[in-house]
Amino acid sequence: MRTSIATVSLSGSLTEKLTAASRAGFDGVEIFENDLLASPLSPEEIRTRCADLGLTVDLYQPMRDIEAVPADEFARNLRRARHKFELMGRLGADTVLVCSSVHPLAVDDDALAAYHLRQLADLAQEFGIRVAYEALAWGRHVNTYGHAWRIVEAADHPALGTCLDSFHILSRCSGPGDLDGIADIPGEKIFFLQLADAPLLAMDVLQWSRHYRCFPGQGGFDVADLVRRVLHTGYDGPLSLEVFNDVFRQAEAGPTAVDAHRSLLVLQETVGIAAPPAPVVPTGVAFAELVTPDAEPVSALLGALGFARTARHRSKPVDLWQQGEARILVNTAGAARRDGTGLAAIGLESPDPAGAARRAEALLAPVLPRRRAPQDAVLDAVAAPDGTELFFCAAQGRRQLPDWRTDFMDVEHEAATPGVHRIDHLALTQPWHHYDEATLFHRSVLGLHAQESVDVADPYGLMRSRAVTDADGRVRIALSVGAAPADDTVHAQHIALATDDVVAAARRFTKAGGRLLPIPANYYDDLAARHEFADGELETYRELGILYDRDAHGEFRHCYTVTVGRVFFELVQRDGYRGYGAQNAPVRLAAQHAGRPVR
Repeated sequence: MRTSIATVSLSGSLTEKLTAASRAGFDGVEIFENDLLASPLSPEEIRTRCADLGLTVDLYQPMRDIEAVPADEFARNLRRARHKFELMGRLGADTVLVCSSVHPLAVDDDALAAYHLRQLADLAQEFGIRVAYEALAWGRHVNTYGHAWRIVEAADHPALGTCLDSFHILSRCSGPGDLDGIADIPGEKIFFLQLADAPLLAMDVLQWSRHYRCFPGQGGFDVADLVRRVLHTGYDGPLSLEVFNDVFRQAEAGPTAVDAHRSLLVLQETVGIAAPPAPVVPTGVAFAELVTPDAEPVSALLGALGFARTARHRSKPVDLWQQGEARILVNTAGAARRDGTGLAAIGLESPDPAGAARRAEALLAPVLPRRRAPQDAVLDAVAAPDGTELFFCAAQGRRQLPDWRTDFMDVEHEAATPGVHRIDHLALTQPWHHYDEATLFHRSVLGLHAQESVDVADPYGLMRSRAVTDADGRVRIALSVGAAPADDTVHAQHIALATDDVVAAARRFTKAGGRLLPIPANYYDDLAARHEFADGELETYRELGILYDRDAHGEFRHCYTVTVGRVFFELVQRDGYRGYGAQNAPVRLAAQHAGRPVR
């Protein structure tokens, strides 16, 4: 289907928004009136710009407080409408959005509302324009789609139809049965369909709408069910996004537009009207790659953790450190010294790397160009929203596929110290404006399941976190957004290493010269009040800085190394536990803040 986006959904000037929409692959746009009023371009110039970019102007919006008002007010409304219809002709738009009235003088009179809308439609028809009447969720008297449709039906005018908006409908919906009335609306009378998702919040619906909408698949609404019902009526107009979001209006328009269009591609797949390549769910973590200007600090840290430097890349300054199935690459090419060590890439084991790459490209995550020597293994990689490169590697046992490990030559080394057996999870702290995009990306492109979002108290604000996983828990990625846009913790990432005995692993690490993150004594006093431990157990945790949590499935013991550059490690012991220690995150964050050097 054709796709469209309201210019209010993106940041920047109108020309920036149009360019971003076109580059992201949209077919059309809704021109939001404020964007037009603020533009130095004439309506004719905007029309030409859209045409040059391959965009149609699908809707002009909004026209407010038209119907069910006193006669003198309605006369002024018709005068205003005539001017706007003339402008729309210059702009090349043939449909106008009319919102249900919130005017303080509007009356609860459906017959009067229908009469006014019929007169408006008469005028619009003279200009070749259609009127799409929409029920605002906070409309003074008309605030449901069914009520709006009854008024449109009573007006009975060919130039008058309705606009269905998923936010206005679903924000007032108490159950699937509330959507049954959509089937009663003829498809040809649905003049436009606007889509937005939103987190499930208990708040004033106007504030909810104006600040917290998001793209389909990023919130808690069942937008797909609504779209299926609308398409069943025979609606053949565009799927259009109208999203008011404080973060999107501050983020760069280009990436936001790509995120927006990806959401519609996934939505079309969900409702069964598009069939991109099927998701190929990763089956494990092949490696995590650290980029550093100085390999010594991170090498010392890995050595203390029990890793051994087992191989070196044939043609690049990249070392392979390994312990059990946990593999860390240390790359000294291209890192900026002031940024220090950072997590730059993740290798994901895949049963079909080529299929995973095709899926990524279809969902607007193009395969990244990669320099490689002729003998290097062919590996496809895409960039996650935070810039982390994701490599699709052949799963173990797929001998017919290129193996990334053939690019490495073994070096002499002592055996790794046993203790860590694999990477348990990776924690990627997102730039503040990419959190929702990251969730949709990992869920749709990689086929991972998104768990519930949790809020974590940081000493300087609130951190949000959400994990994405495969069904077996072999791939776990925790996505977080920092407490403040300018906070250095926004850039911190960490690698969690699985062990069967975190106490033994922590002792080996400290004996080898490693430094664990010190945890305040108050934490252990509270732990003693909340849980019972065996004799000496809590004292051991206090000595080593080990944190403890439990859920309905088991226990969790974990500790953290100090940070090197922008990366730290976590040792984790899971005994059935399914979470990530969110209960302990505020203490960990406070301890990390306390240990940061003064600038």
